[in-house]
Formats: sequence, C-alpha cells, structure tokens
Amino acid sequence: MKPAPPREVRLIGGRFKRSKLPVADRPGLRPTPDRVRETLFNWLGQDLSGWRVLDAFAGSGALGFEAASRGAAEVVLLERDAALAASLRASAQRLGAAQVSVVTTDALAWMKKAAPASFDLVFVDPPFDAGLFDAAIAAAAPLLRDGGFVYLEAPRAFDPPPAGWALHRHGRAGAVHHHLLRRYTDPNPDRRSEP
Repeated sequence: MKPAPPREVRLIGGRFKRSKLPVADRPGLRPTPDRVRETLFNWLGQDLSGWRVLDAFAGSGALGFEAASRGAAEVVLLERDAALAASLRASAQRLGAAQVSVVTTDALAWMKKAAPASFDLVFVDPPFDAGLFDAAIAAAAPLLRDGGFVYLEAPRAFDPPPAGWALHRHGRAGAVHHHLLRRYTDPNPDRRSEP
C-alpha cells in the first residue's frame, strides 16, 4: 500500500519561504518533495526575476509558487480539477502572490491553444499513470523562448532526451526521475541567449 501524500507542503526558498500549501487527497497527486525542489532551484539559480513560468499540471502548486517566491514576473498554474484550482487561487491570495494566475483547464489543450508564447520555464509533472510525458513535452516546446527550460518529473529517465531537446540536468530521488531539458530554436550556438 502506498503511503498517503502529505496534507501540506512547505515552500523552501525566496519571499514565501516556510509558507504552507495544502495538498488534497487526489489520485495521482504527488507534490514534488522538498529535496527535489531544492535541487531544481539550485540548477536554475535562486533568482528568477523577470521570468515567465508555466506550471502545466499544477496540483498542489508547489513548483509554481516556488518560482513566484523566487521573483518570477508571471506564473500561470494550469489545473483541471476545479477544487484544486480553487485551492490554488486561495493560496495565491493568502500569500499576496499577484503574479500568479490560475486557469481551470486541461493542460494539453491550453498549451496547444497558447502557442506560440515566450515562457522561460515550463513545469511538466503530470500524474505518472496518465502517459502524458511525450505529449506534454511536445506541447511545451512552442511555448518556450529560445534557450528556455522544461522541468520534467517521470518514473523513468528521459536520457537521451526527446528529439530537439538537450538534457541540461538529471537526478533521481527514489522512484522519481527529475530532468531539466533545454530547447534551442537557433542552431547557431554563438547567438543562443542565456536565461
């Protein structure tokens, strides 16, 4: 029997450090553990000032709120479960996170309609049993600015990464593989912009 998910997660860095987010008891909802979030934001850098961030399968919102806590200028949380979306809106209001917006929608459908866009970072952490990894990565690609990142959590390693992506970083915590993928549209490395 799998252990029950935690009832809350604590933000680990930035302006909202130590703030708690509720975690609903929903199938497939597994908030990114503290240790993995710490690793991710060490990879990205702690200051995301000016970044545009999309959390495509928001769930508890831990990833999106961590980005907002570290200065992201805009964070869009996508969540199809209406009750979870309402909880995310309540958390944004309680924290005073004006840069966070919540959209109650299917993530893949929203991403396909939103393209092209210019996000710096897209979080892709769908329920592991939904089989959405490849489709979500493909839908995220046209939403990114040149050199932008996709953070992916999955039950297996994506190494080598999907075609057109570079594996920037990879780690593993228990059964969870976490990846930071990078996509360039400009084939000339001398003209690639850094975040």
